[in-house]
Amino acid sequence: MHDLSDGLARFRRDVFPTKAGLFAHLATTHRPTTLFIGCSDARVVPELITQSEPGELFVVRTAGNLVPAHAPDPDGVAASIEYAVAVLHVRDIVVCGHSACGAMTALAEEHDLSAVPVVSGWLRHADAARARVAAVPEASGPDRVAALVRANVSAQLRNLATHPSVARALAEGTLTLHGWVFDIATGAVHPVDATAIAA
Repeated sequence: MHDLSDGLARFRRDVFPTKAGLFAHLATTHRPTTLFIGCSDARVVPELITQSEPGELFVVRTAGNLVPAHAPDPDGVAASIEYAVAVLHVRDIVVCGHSACGAMTALAEEHDLSAVPVVSGWLRHADAARARVAAVPEASGPDRVAALVRANVSAQLRNLATHPSVARALAEGTLTLHGWVFDIATGAVHPVDATAIAA
């Protein structure tokens, strides 16, 4: 906690004064234009990657950047999506996977997840991506992980499109979906064809 406390002190001393006007505006205004759905991985920081200011991104982070398909029971991810689309009227949604993703590595390499049953259950939301990559037997090792990362972004875009608020906004032409893969080692961001949601 010492490092976090130091960071808070630096923020108040060095950063906040330079952005005091922005924070005064944000105190009464919340109008992000993009919902960014990324992985919980500490190495993947949406605001840093996109160089966004506070207030520009509405961020949801989950292990494996997974988006459960719409279901009748409410959950935190679905509630955040609905709020971003139906209330905040974001114009874009980004689903961002990344290189060396622990969740995708565990699935690609078939790790034993019996000691983490909640994680194991959560990762079932990547089953469609696993099935797609399994149909390409020549992918192996790091190539298999990379293929699964990309396939997973496509699968999560498809899941996202099952949410009623998203489906409505897509039909009305007020929302655009984007798939990205962030390469940690190079800083490059590679697009994943969002038309894959129809596949």
